[in-house]
Amino acid sequence: MSVIKTINLKKHYGAEPLVKAVDGVDISVESGEFVSIIGSSGSGKSTLLHLLGGLDRPTDGAVEINGKPIFTMKDDELTIFRRRNIGFVFQSYNLVTVLNVEENILLPIQLDGNKPDKAFTDHVIETLGLAEKRTSMPNQLSGGQQQRVAIARALSSKPAFILADEPTGNLDSKTGMDVIGLLKICGQKFGQTIVMITHNPEIAQMADRTIRIEDGRVVQ
Repeated sequence: MSVIKTINLKKHYGAEPLVKAVDGVDISVESGEFVSIIGSSGSGKSTLLHLLGGLDRPTDGAVEINGKPIFTMKDDELTIFRRRNIGFVFQSYNLVTVLNVEENILLPIQLDGNKPDKAFTDHVIETLGLAEKRTSMPNQLSGGQQQRVAIARALSSKPAFILADEPTGNLDSKTGMDVIGLLKICGQKFGQTIVMITHNPEIAQMADRTIRIEDGRVVQ
């Protein structure tokens, strides 16, 4: 069953010249699948991910999540939908520097006014090898450890979907492979659907399936 689907999705910028960042994309992602979207710099892959996550609105076309067209929602409604259904992992980690590891991980749950599921978050923290770093501040962590915290934060609110934008971009190749291995294990363990953007063919091959995009169009 397709849980994420795009229909003739487009995102164009400017007028003269018109930039077709995403230009008529039709893709679908199955429940529990780990899909990588690969393309060169400027191919439109990050724009596509932002559209899938409702971080940007399209020029035309639709994104459906579990059969619901997300862009029929108003901005406030879409923000709540994102927070409750989608976990984001970015290249730059986006950790809050004044919060420790555990506080960063619990932040999305607290922003939604919910009480954390301690057993679940403890399990995530253990799985990602962060048990001894709970009280550490972001500036006391390596890049790989910070990205693990970002993954734990994305998982903590039990989202159905994880969207990862170049999650290994700031990591060396070995650490990057380790982080994606952990992301894949977590996706399988917690039953989540993952879509990952990357320009790295080796990282892309760790997914169940790869979609290639160039000049805003799916080419493979």
